[in-house]
Amino acid sequence: MVELVSNSLFRVLSFMIAIRDILVNLDKVVEEIGIQPGDIVLDYGCGLGSFSIPTAKIVGEKGKVYALDIHPLALKRTKKKAQKEMITNIEFIHSDCNTGLNDESVDVVLFYDLLESLLTPQKQLVELYRILKPEGILCVKDIHSDDKILSTITGIDLFKLKIKGKKQFIFSKL
Repeated sequence: MVELVSNSLFRVLSFMIAIRDILVNLDKVVEEIGIQPGDIVLDYGCGLGSFSIPTAKIVGEKGKVYALDIHPLALKRTKKKAQKEMITNIEFIHSDCNTGLNDESVDVVLFYDLLESLLTPQKQLVELYRILKPEGILCVKDIHSDDKILSTITGIDLFKLKIKGKKQFIFSKL
């Protein structure tokens, strides 16, 4: 479960994310994953589309990005960015957990900067496990310590650590 923040707080958080996006090389984060043209990617908690937009460019017309967020303003801003850059391979999902996607239909899930805001991350992890293809990967980047990330993601016996990259953890399904 995630609590929906007020529009005012969302705007403040958006400002902070915009600063992060200037300071962090987002392309390097996405590059580390190895996303390929034609991949199906879910940006779970897409925020301002910081990762949805560059990922959509990589997967190209044969691929697809699902940008999911609980906050309507996040989806509105990401949609506006996509339209501005004439990106048409992003589908938007308004949800706090359930994706509505088919079982084993996604190659890569981006799960960035969410753990601190989730009351019960197990619920989201079960949903992500369900939609990931057998060879799919879950990419996690968060402010928590490495031990906290590892214990949270691997603690319910659905995922195992595949790679600890420079920018994120990459998990595979058990």
